[in-house]
Amino acid sequence: MTAVQPAAIRRKVEAWLAEDKDDAPAIALRSQAAWTHDPVLAVGSLSARVVPCPTPLAAWTAIEERRDDERLVLLTELNDAQLGEGLLAYVSKHTVRRVDPWEIAGDLFGATQLDPMLTREGRWVVDALIDLTPAVGWPVAPGKVLTRDHALASLVTEALGIDREQLDGAGLMDWTTDAAAVLRATQRPGPILDGILGYLSEVGGAGAAAIMAAVRSGNGTDAVPLGLLAGALWPAPSGGPRATAVAVAQTRLEPWFGGVRLRVEEAEALHTLALASVGRASTNDRDGRRDARGYLARAEEIAKRIDATELLGGSDVLPTGFIQRLRAVAAAVRLGAAGPGKPDHGMVTAAERALANAEAHRGADARRLETARMAVRLLRWLATDDGPEPATLYDAVLRQSRVDGYVDRARLDVFAGDTDPVVAEAYHLLHRAVDARRARHDQRFATLLAEATEHDSPPGALIRVEDVLDRVVDPILAHGRRVLLLVLDGMGVAAATELAESMGRTGPWFELTPDGGERVGVLAALPTITEVSRCSLFTGHIATGQQKEELAAFAARFPQGVLLHKARLRAGAGVALDTEVTGALEDPGVPLVAAVVNTIDDALDRSDPGTTVWDTETIQSVRDLLTLASDHVVVVVSDHGHVVDRGPEATQRPSAASENRWRPHDRPAGEGEVVVRGPRVAKANGEVVLPWREEIRYGPRKAGYHGGASAAEAVIPLLVFGAGDETAVPGWAGAPVPSPAWWWPADDGATESAVVPDKALGRPRTQRQAPAPQTETLFDATPAPVTAPAAPEPPTDADRLIAALLDSETYQQRSQGRGVLPDQRARAMLRVLVSAQGRSRLDNLASRAGVPAHRITQSVTALQRVLQVEGYPVLRLDVDGQTVILDVGLLREQFGLDPA
Repeated sequence: MTAVQPAAIRRKVEAWLAEDKDDAPAIALRSQAAWTHDPVLAVGSLSARVVPCPTPLAAWTAIEERRDDERLVLLTELNDAQLGEGLLAYVSKHTVRRVDPWEIAGDLFGATQLDPMLTREGRWVVDALIDLTPAVGWPVAPGKVLTRDHALASLVTEALGIDREQLDGAGLMDWTTDAAAVLRATQRPGPILDGILGYLSEVGGAGAAAIMAAVRSGNGTDAVPLGLLAGALWPAPSGGPRATAVAVAQTRLEPWFGGVRLRVEEAEALHTLALASVGRASTNDRDGRRDARGYLARAEEIAKRIDATELLGGSDVLPTGFIQRLRAVAAAVRLGAAGPGKPDHGMVTAAERALANAEAHRGADARRLETARMAVRLLRWLATDDGPEPATLYDAVLRQSRVDGYVDRARLDVFAGDTDPVVAEAYHLLHRAVDARRARHDQRFATLLAEATEHDSPPGALIRVEDVLDRVVDPILAHGRRVLLLVLDGMGVAAATELAESMGRTGPWFELTPDGGERVGVLAALPTITEVSRCSLFTGHIATGQQKEELAAFAARFPQGVLLHKARLRAGAGVALDTEVTGALEDPGVPLVAAVVNTIDDALDRSDPGTTVWDTETIQSVRDLLTLASDHVVVVVSDHGHVVDRGPEATQRPSAASENRWRPHDRPAGEGEVVVRGPRVAKANGEVVLPWREEIRYGPRKAGYHGGASAAEAVIPLLVFGAGDETAVPGWAGAPVPSPAWWWPADDGATESAVVPDKALGRPRTQRQAPAPQTETLFDATPAPVTAPAAPEPPTDADRLIAALLDSETYQQRSQGRGVLPDQRARAMLRVLVSAQGRSRLDNLASRAGVPAHRITQSVTALQRVLQVEGYPVLRLDVDGQTVILDVGLLREQFGLDPA
């Protein structure tokens, strides 16, 4: 006979002593006649001495030696007959009682009936229920029936110290963060832990099984880090060296789970639970964020111990994973940029895939990721054909406004580089390749600039800085609209692209362009310095001067207008703008308010213009002015652009003057320089030497420079914005998305396109076809001229899905009435989103779907209204406010479409 569990003996004794009418001096219990515990069982104010009785003589001896007030517990394997009636006369109920653990367990829960499924669990559970009975007792069994679920849930709650309502994977994962509770659990007997593991695997899923395996092995407090690491190692890739490395790492991780190899579903569930745990901690207080960082660091430490650090690129959360993904982008960029020819399609595709993988990392460094994004954009640009050189200066200005300005914006980020030496090397090679091509453009620009300036040809379609008031501002005023003219000193096209994007994201502003086409630029006066170009802007002819001359010229031309320079924009504490500024903007009698903002130009001297994002947040005065100017047409120009300091790549050349980027023509032009002469040159008697290579300077080193003949300095951006009225400027209309095609990933079949001639540049360009006009004008776009369509391609899976959606009865019913999205536009937007795995930035979506930039937000909203059946988030905007997310699975479910 095996010994009865001591706790069961105690429960039986407790019940005996609680019986008021039973005053027998002893109780006989059938058990192995052995007792190694405290011989006296104290129950409240009562007590009983335990005596092992292997023979009747031992039992008689215990009875005879008993003190008068003492009560005995006789443990014996003898039956009633063997003890004899004489001895049984002293025993409670005159019999040897059986110790039934299940009966005791039922009594502890106040139950009169046991669930057969519970008793089939085996001895471990009844022993645990008796042994771990809490001081306040077990919760009463519902309906007097002790069910398996009630008993095991109660047991797990007590054994692990976990809330009864948290017996799922998430609750268990949170429990592992309590080191003391986990330690107590590991000290439970093995059978109990095994039983708990089995039950939790049922109610908590595969993740709970993995967690408890870690607990059993003594690594329970590392459950979160282990789950984070599991995301990098499961599921294993199929074939190749990486698959072998992952398999080895999985084997080395087995001891952390007690020698158990996790199944794929267990590893994935564990990873999901760990991500949720870290996510909750990260959004908590400072201690929570510290804990989250600790989990990440511990996961990487474990990876190092099992020699799996090189595999962390498979993780969406671990910091090293982001670095490895960034290095993968760099490797793809290096391969494309280092070759003798332009990158091929495969190289670009590899870089785009690597970038998408880096973008998917939840812990990505936003700044470094944006630089990687710019690097891939530049790789795509290098992969495009350069086409014929611009034939005229106007063509060259357009190239800077529409293409090279975006190149400059991207290469400024790449020039700033990355701290990782592997990534930095790739960026260096890429920048060198981009610079080589970009320098050819600047040389051509400088040549055309010198020729046009010397010949003083009529400008034609070209807008010069001295023409801006005549050709842009005056027609708006003549149309009866008030104007806010923002002159951002030193702003080049690259910075203007950032500012335009931010203005489009805030407030009611949308961009206008001539005839709703692509942007145009303005040519600065020469040399491209503030003293010349800004004064020429306000005087309307080539001139030199400072604020005094600018104010006088402006007042003579616009006596009712107000010109405000930097000092006059400032206000006292707590006030964003001076009262003179607010008064002028609010006064209907002031048709024109011009404000000179020096934020960018100031950065050239004492900041870092190359790494600053020039938007309405960094140029705060623009943001503040825009809040008061919603009834104005806003015209944004500058006086010149700038180039940034090239560090060790820069060369300083001697000059008789102290200027940074121009010198008198006192010696011949050297390599990278051009002689410019003519009436638009306002210095050195109309003849100067200007560098077109960005590395050259003549004066002291600064953060940035201007004055030269590079397109980045000489082309002034021209941005016009309205607020709700597309007819505010005669001959101007809502602009398309201005970024060039290579700015976004290739999207085969996302939208139909055709090649049309670009008359300005004398080369073909890709033009998105606008949807055919429909009866609802809110979403109509002006059709672009196209050539005869090519033979239709066979429908893709995305085409078939979208066709089924648009033909569905639910969609037809929900797309009725005014303000709905025309089918053609919905089709184009959905095609972009489905082709991009359900995610696209707003500007990319607008560009690919052929939606005017200022219409994209309301188009998304209109599509969202149709797709949100019963409020389910089929289409939503991400928390960043810029990424549109389509849940294709939910789309199929809500509209009854066939599963993929």
